[in-house]
Amino acid sequence: MKSPLRRAAGILGALALLSFAGCERLFDKGLKENMAAAEVKEAAGDYSGAVLLYESAFDGTAKTADVHYKLALLYDGKLKEPVSALHHMERYLELAPTGAHAKEAKAYKKGAEAKLLTQWSGGSPITQQDAVRLKNENELLREQLAIIRAQKPQPGATFNGKGDLAKKPIPPGSRTHTVEPNETLASIAQKYYKNKARWKDIQDANFNALDGSVKIKPGMTLIIP
Repeated sequence: MKSPLRRAAGILGALALLSFAGCERLFDKGLKENMAAAEVKEAAGDYSGAVLLYESAFDGTAKTADVHYKLALLYDGKLKEPVSALHHMERYLELAPTGAHAKEAKAYKKGAEAKLLTQWSGGSPITQQDAVRLKNENELLREQLAIIRAQKPQPGATFNGKGDLAKKPIPPGSRTHTVEPNETLASIAQKYYKNKARWKDIQDANFNALDGSVKIKPGMTLIIP
């Protein structure tokens, strides 16, 4: 027979699991609601509002890979921003390399990269080094465009009673981190994941707070997925 202490510990553990599962279901419900609202705005031609809602669904995990895919299609087909479309296709493949849209994403990525490099080079042959440099410059341009968009009032945003953007809930299983001086997304990723390359996961989870950029400031609170 189990002791009362062990029985109590078992009960507490079961309650904790049930609580976590409940939080996860609520978060999944919020994700689906944001996705549905984004699709409605996209269908109505409100592409800026759709982008904001799609971006608010990011949590830096494979669960939101399809959000990147939908954003890529929106940027490519409606907003005519191939730079942003390519970025989101790449993120989809990073999060879901064998996902349902992996074949289409790989084909798009290959074609878009070739098309963009041709445009940037004016149709002239370029070296691999030049291609890497142009791609890096293009990524910087994408971040600058994201910041410019974030400075404009976006329809469809969710605001709190003070007129500020509503604070994004912390996904189940995630943590928070207060930015220290001289930290970067890469150094924070190294601290929590022992892998600097996972800085993009942190960027995704805090996409709206960072205006789609990689710039962080001391004192900021980041969600660590």
